[in-house]
Amino acid sequence: MSTPVTSQMVKELREKTGAGLLDCQKALTESKGNLEEAITILRKKSGGKVDKLASRATKEGLIESYIHIGGKVGVLLEVNCETDFVARNEDFRAFCKDLCLQIAAASPLYVTRQEVPEAAVAAERDIASASVAGKPPAAVQKIVEGKLDKYYSTICLLDQPFVKLPEKTVKEVLTEKVAKIGENVQIRRFIRYQLGA
Repeated sequence: MSTPVTSQMVKELREKTGAGLLDCQKALTESKGNLEEAITILRKKSGGKVDKLASRATKEGLIESYIHIGGKVGVLLEVNCETDFVARNEDFRAFCKDLCLQIAAASPLYVTRQEVPEAAVAAERDIASASVAGKPPAAVQKIVEGKLDKYYSTICLLDQPFVKLPEKTVKEVLTEKVAKIGENVQIRRFIRYQLGA
């Protein structure tokens, strides 16, 4: 059974996803008025858009800072975007503040998996392999990859559960922000200071 698409439904979908009016209208029509299905349709379609945006240069942005209460932990973060217009946008600024909180709370060491030194990955792979000795080779491979994914989620910012939405990773939230903003956004670098560490 399909529900007629109303302007209120389009408005609600637009507020939840940040997609354009026409895209929201099409997604709701395609999903026969089902809001959750329309969100899924928009997320699938925005993946291609995000891939196209990823190759564009990011020369503007923001350096955000955070000092935790008591002054024992501090974070400096650089997030780049394509235009200064987006860098001044409240949604972009709020996202940068949330990332600072994430870094202060979760203590990542790297932004992406590609930044992790190969020697550290090899050492972690050896430890994971030794812990599953005696299992069938196919199972060993899956277990080791699972343990490496867990390792990455502790040291890589983009692989960590997002501090405000633990059911999503930072990378998933970033991808949604890119789709909503319509510009390439890159978390360039960060440094976390901790007193006595």
